[in-house]
Amino acid sequence: MVTYTNNGPNEVMMKLYNTLTRKLEEVKPLEPPIIKLYTCGPTVYSYQHIGNMRASLVNDFLRRALEIQGYNVQHVMNITDVGHLTSDADEGEDKLEKGAKREGKTVWEVADHFTQAFKQDRERLNILSPNAYTDPKRHDHFARATDFITQQINMVQILLDKNFAYQTEQAIYFDVAKLPDYGILTGQRLADKEVGAREDVVTDSDKRNPHDFAVWFFTVGRYADHSMHWLSPWGDGFPGWHLECSAIIHGTLGDPIDIHTGGIEHIGTHHPNEMAQTEAAFGHKLATIWLHYNHLLVDSSKMAKSVGNVYLLQDLIDRGFSPLAFRLLSLQTHYRSEQNFTWEALEAAQNTLNNLYGWADQIYQDVPQKGLPKDWKTKIAEMVANDLDFPGAIAILFKRIDEYAPNGEDLEVLDQLFGLGLSSRKDISKEQKSLIQEREKARKDKDWKKSDKLRDKLAEQGIGLRDTSSGAIWYCIDT
Repeated sequence: MVTYTNNGPNEVMMKLYNTLTRKLEEVKPLEPPIIKLYTCGPTVYSYQHIGNMRASLVNDFLRRALEIQGYNVQHVMNITDVGHLTSDADEGEDKLEKGAKREGKTVWEVADHFTQAFKQDRERLNILSPNAYTDPKRHDHFARATDFITQQINMVQILLDKNFAYQTEQAIYFDVAKLPDYGILTGQRLADKEVGAREDVVTDSDKRNPHDFAVWFFTVGRYADHSMHWLSPWGDGFPGWHLECSAIIHGTLGDPIDIHTGGIEHIGTHHPNEMAQTEAAFGHKLATIWLHYNHLLVDSSKMAKSVGNVYLLQDLIDRGFSPLAFRLLSLQTHYRSEQNFTWEALEAAQNTLNNLYGWADQIYQDVPQKGLPKDWKTKIAEMVANDLDFPGAIAILFKRIDEYAPNGEDLEVLDQLFGLGLSSRKDISKEQKSLIQEREKARKDKDWKKSDKLRDKLAEQGIGLRDTSSGAIWYCIDT
């Protein structure tokens, strides 16, 4: 789209909104042209709903934007299969244990089942796989927390040795008071946070501060029967949720990294805890840029099972929509804004996707393939480089799309950026082309009944038609 060097763009400088500094910042890799990217993955105790999948899409948009700029993106994503409690504040039931009870399976079976379901949904949405770590047991690229227990134990020991952590009968906690800038990501001082802290929710009375968080739980008391547990120098137990990301990053990408992403719900607790652990253990910051994306609403409301508005990707497919229609819908809302999902909006996205496919299918038709103008390509690149303004980039593409037929190179580049399957379109058969020609003759003869019948026949075969002044342009209907 633009000419790039191995060190990144030489015409367009990429900027992202950094939650840590609360401003747009230029992307400046620590080791150019490499970008070290870590994206928070799911807790695999249930199916991931479309809000979770929108988060994965945003991460994919970021990675594609970086790669098309010429950066070598080293991407790691975790799978949380242990340690995530129903409350971020070390309270409640372990989510994997809860899922196992619900499904009548072991925690290991639950984690594997929902990991596979998550991976399938990613593939349906054309999301790139993480690429900087390969699981030797499963030969995929997802970093499971249970495969990094040794690294997590080692990190706890470092925190204890440096007096950043302390031990009680129930757990080992990180002492947030030992880190002066704890909570800097939230823009709120620890003293201010303490004013509103509810000490009555603290289960462990030996906890020094309500904001101290567990890095290791012992299999005692409420967790005496915890299914997942490992021996450690301090006793049998399992890691706290916040620990895994720091340990996985340190063990794969190495820290500090360039970009760390996650949902806005992580700004208050999870990410500050990650930052604190790494800074305390290794003496440097965890990441340069912290990128956070907003929530997906359904009919302007938060998703809730009690309301009945929690949808899975399969629910969209069952209603006849393409997964890539949801991808396109996600592209049309900026990642820092709330996105409102409605069935009407998804239907509009499906129609737009079909029109876009019709445009792409012109490479197989007798249409002059001028290709996209250079100024369009530059403008699209500028939009995406400006804090991932994919909505603006998509709007530019759609604005004058009827004026230009694409060539193969255009479609490949647009696919690298948008991931909508434009370059993987297939030609239709000679018989189907003959039906289109027969319909054109019927239209010329004003035999509308025959024309409609032929259109319906083609539609049954998954081929749509768009009539123009120069004849019909066909497109394969994607559902």
